[in-house]
Amino acid sequence: MITVPLLHIKNLSVDFSTDKASVNALKNIDISIFRGEIMAIVGESGSGKSVTSLSILQLLATPPAIYTSGELLLTVVDETIDILQTPREKLRAIRGNQVAMIFQEPMSSLNPVLTCGYQVMEAIRQHHTISDTESERRTIALFEKVKLPDPAGIFHRYPHQLSGGQKQRVMIAMAMSCEPSLLICDEPTTALDVTVQKNILQLIRELQQQNNMGVIFITHDLSVVAEIADRVAVMYKGSIVEQGTANQVFNSPQHPYTKALLACRPALHPKGERLPVVSDFMGVTETGEIVEKQVQVIHSIPDVQPQTANPKTLLSVENLKVWFPLKRSFLGNIRSYTKAVDEVSFTIYEGETLGLVGESGCGKSTLGRAMLRLVEATLGSIKYKGFDLRQADEKTIRSLRKEMQIIFQDPYSSLNPRMTVGEAIAEPLLVHKLASSAKARKEKVMELLEKVNLGSAYYHRYPHEFSGGQRQRIVIARALALRPSFLVCDESVSALDVSVQAQVLNLLNDLKKEFGFTAVFISHDLSVVRYISDRIMVMNKGKIEETGPAEQVYAHPQNAYTQRLIASIPGGR
Repeated sequence: MITVPLLHIKNLSVDFSTDKASVNALKNIDISIFRGEIMAIVGESGSGKSVTSLSILQLLATPPAIYTSGELLLTVVDETIDILQTPREKLRAIRGNQVAMIFQEPMSSLNPVLTCGYQVMEAIRQHHTISDTESERRTIALFEKVKLPDPAGIFHRYPHQLSGGQKQRVMIAMAMSCEPSLLICDEPTTALDVTVQKNILQLIRELQQQNNMGVIFITHDLSVVAEIADRVAVMYKGSIVEQGTANQVFNSPQHPYTKALLACRPALHPKGERLPVVSDFMGVTETGEIVEKQVQVIHSIPDVQPQTANPKTLLSVENLKVWFPLKRSFLGNIRSYTKAVDEVSFTIYEGETLGLVGESGCGKSTLGRAMLRLVEATLGSIKYKGFDLRQADEKTIRSLRKEMQIIFQDPYSSLNPRMTVGEAIAEPLLVHKLASSAKARKEKVMELLEKVNLGSAYYHRYPHEFSGGQRQRIVIARALALRPSFLVCDESVSALDVSVQAQVLNLLNDLKKEFGFTAVFISHDLSVVRYISDRIMVMNKGKIEETGPAEQVYAHPQNAYTQRLIASIPGGR
C-alpha cells in the first residue's frame, strides 16, 4: 500500500495583484494525488481549477500571480521536492518529463506552422539524447498507441488538417512521450462530440493503467467525472468545498454547492420542467460564508403544449444540397466536392423546437446557416411560410432577416469588441428602422436586458467585461430584439458550466413562452436536446439518419448511428 502521495498540494494560496486590487484566486487548497488513480477537480469557470493545475507546473506569470502560502510536494524516484522552491533549470527537467499536461484547447496549444510529428519529436528530444530516426520511430509508435488513423501520414500533417479529436490525441501523445509519473488533463474533452469524448476518456484511462500514472482530471462536466474518476474534489470560488471518492460525492453529496451541481443536469429532468440552479440550494453572506437553503426546490409542472391534429408548417426543406468544392483540375474545373448537406428534406412546424444533433462535421451548422441563407445551397428548396428563399433577391432576404435570427456558438466572437452591449443589441433595431428615435431604441434595449436577467446597468459595458454565460444572454437579447418568428440556436450552451447552462435553458424556455418563436436547437449534447426539444433530428455525414419525438428518439433509438451516439453519453443517460 503506497502511503506517500505522488503530489501533495498543501495549503496552497494564490493571489493575483493588479493596479486596482488584489484577487484571492486560491484559498488554502489541500489535495493529494497518488500513483494509479484519477483525481477529478470539478467546479464552474472561475472556481480556481486551472490556476491549481498551472501552479503545479509553475506556468503562472509572477507577478501578477503571488504564492502567499503553501507547498507543492512532488515525490518521484524516492525524492520529494517542493515545486515552489525548485530552481528554473530543474523545473524545465520536470515539465513534460515527470509531470505532463494536456491543455484545454489543442488548436491553440499546437504550433500551426510545424507538423504534428515534429512537435512530438521536439518534446522527446528536450529530455532524451536520441537520433532523429529514433525520435521519429517513437513518435509514430505513440501515434499508434493513441489510436490515430494513419500514424505515419499524420506525422507529416499540420494541426489544421486534423479533426478536433485527432488534435487532442496528438496532444495526448506529446504528453505521454516521456512516460510521466503525473498527467494533468485540463478540460481535455469539453468541446468534443460524445463519441469522440468517450474514446478520449477510454484512452486516458488505458494509458493511466498501463503506466501506473497519477492523473489530475479538471472539468466542469459531472457526467465525465462519473465516467472516469476514482476520487473527486469540488471547488467553489478558490476553495475545496468537498472531497471524497466518486461514489461518495455522487451518491451522498454533503455540500450544498455539490448538491446544486448534481441537480442542474438536464438529463435528470423531463422536458419543460424548470431546471434547479445553484441559488436554489445556497446563498452567500456579505462576509463570503456559504449558507445552505432549507427550502426544497419546487419543480414546476412541465408545460407540454397540446399537439394539434394539423400543425401549421413554418419552414420546409426539400432535397437540399450544400456542396463545397474540394479539388480542382489544372484548368480550374471542380473534380470533387465535400458534401456538407446531401439531399436533406424535413418540415418545421409553428411553435415547435426541433433538436438537430450529430457529431462535428456532420453538417449541422451548415444546414442551420443554409436555412437562413447565410450559406448558399447548391440545389433544393427552402420554403419559409410557403415562400421559396432560394428564389428571393437580396432585398427580400434582408426584409425577412427580422423574422429569422441566429444565436451563434461563440458569443464572444459574434459581438463587436468595440461596441457596448447596448449598442450591439440596438443595432438590428436601427438597421430595420423599428424604433422611432434613439431614446425609443435605448428603452427597448433596457427592456430586453431585463428579460434576459442582466439589467439596464449593463447597457454601457463592453463584451470583455462579461462571463461566458452573460455573453450568451446578450446574444440571445440581440437575436430577440426584432421579435423573430424563427430562431436557430447553434451550439448555444455547449461550452457553458452545468449551472450556467441550466440558467440559459430556463431563460430560453421562458422567452419561448413569451415570444412564441419556433426554434431549431443545434447541439452534439443529446441530453440537452432531449430536454428542450419537441422533436429530434439526427444528422450524420450530411444526411438525416432519424427523426421523431424527442423522448422516443432518446429512449428508443431505431437507427444504429443514433444508438451509438446515445451509448456514448458519459455516465449513462
